Amino acid sequence: MEFLDLLMLGFGEAMTPANLGFCLIGALLGTLIGVLPGIGPTATIAVLLPITFFLPPLAGIIMLAGIYYGAQYGGSTTAVLVNLPGEASSVVTALDGYQMARQGRAGAALAVAALGSFFAGTVATFAIALAGPTLSGFALSFGPAEYVSLMLFGLLAATILASGLVLKAIGMILFGLLLGMVGTDAETGAERLTFGALELFDGIDFIVIAIGVFGFAEIITNLERSGSEGVSVAPLTRLWPTREDFRASWRAVLRGTGIGTFLGLLPGGGATLASFSAYSLEKKVSRHPQKFGTGVVEGVAAPEAANNAAAQSSFIPLLTLGIPSNNMMAMMLSAFMIHGITPGPSVLTNQPEIFWGLVASMWIGNLLLVVINLPLIGLWVRLLTVPYRLLYPAILLFCCIGVYSMNNRIFDVVLAAGFGLLGYAFRKAKCEPGPLLLGFVLGPLLEANLRRTMLITQGDPSIFVERPISLTMLVATVILLTLMILPSFRKTREEAFQEEEA
Repeated sequence: MEFLDLLMLGFGEAMTPANLGFCLIGALLGTLIGVLPGIGPTATIAVLLPITFFLPPLAGIIMLAGIYYGAQYGGSTTAVLVNLPGEASSVVTALDGYQMARQGRAGAALAVAALGSFFAGTVATFAIALAGPTLSGFALSFGPAEYVSLMLFGLLAATILASGLVLKAIGMILFGLLLGMVGTDAETGAERLTFGALELFDGIDFIVIAIGVFGFAEIITNLERSGSEGVSVAPLTRLWPTREDFRASWRAVLRGTGIGTFLGLLPGGGATLASFSAYSLEKKVSRHPQKFGTGVVEGVAAPEAANNAAAQSSFIPLLTLGIPSNNMMAMMLSAFMIHGITPGPSVLTNQPEIFWGLVASMWIGNLLLVVINLPLIGLWVRLLTVPYRLLYPAILLFCCIGVYSMNNRIFDVVLAAGFGLLGYAFRKAKCEPGPLLLGFVLGPLLEANLRRTMLITQGDPSIFVERPISLTMLVATVILLTLMILPSFRKTREEAFQEEEA
């Protein structure tokens, strides 16, 4: 009964006119970002994060969450119609979706993608609602030692699940941890890595790094390869699948939902990994694997369900444990903290309207996305005819405004530009910037909990193996390290990401 009461509290909060409006804005912006290649939800949320300062906490978080899961919907539209995935998680959708469009079945592909995404999003939302209170109760038994072990496990898992060489991912994590140390030490008052610059005494702002390595770097990368003045759009037919399409896709949607919900929980996981995993599984269990890539509806249903389920289930570790599972959740963690909310078990007990309002808004947002996406397909496709050389000045302007509005300092804009060049260099070196962001966000939390643990035990590190939960996390970390060393695991991992890049 208490569960239903809390769920009704959430719907009451989410369905206020203001919160419904921001949910709609987030869903529309997310769809637009998903449709337009070269922007991405990470950079968009980084740009819009300062705007949410002027909104109530729940409204701002609802809008940012809507941008994230809305982008998963938008990416499938262009993947199907023009073979141009708006999001990395929609790359697999293009393999069969575009072939269906060429066969005159674009409407069926888009409808299956939208309905599968809605079902997966609904399941993942209820997973958050059901798992949240349980995990939060479990998290109340966490002390500083448990949090240190959990963060170590999360950082290591992020390096394994990031694309590229593991050594490069570890290097990005360490660089992020180093950047998190810049500023004045809260315990001793000593300056660390400031090089005498007064502007760095308070540390580097999260928005500066996020907009630099994602926003500015993305603009430079797209200018380097963009020259298209328009796209060739596949013919759009009836927007409802046949009975045979439903029969062929429902199992794929169920499997994709299960995979996405699970992988969204893992540190370093997310929508992209889930979509590729779901597609690979469908190909293995199919009776006709040779037809994949020629326009089978299962090749659209499974990855679309998986990426939307993963996008929403990745909120579970953030909301219950306060640990971001990927770079997008690191961005959301910053949004929570900017509004004075500390994600974790305390949210459910002290601010239940925030947790349950966000959960309810996710279901409402998924419903809005189905309603608004199919009628607006023509508009989204027409936007693709706008050359990128006309789009990027506006994107660049919003990035600069977002950075400057944080502290009203030109120094931050210059610093973000420097991180933009650094981010571009990382991309050229095939170093994924996501682990850097995770390291930057988790670094100060890791340091604070480690210091607290050492103060409690007077410098005795045996507490990490004496406490069962901490020991379990450390054992899991050792297992991951062992996997990293095994040649067979490295080979499988490299082959998986080579397939993704292809």
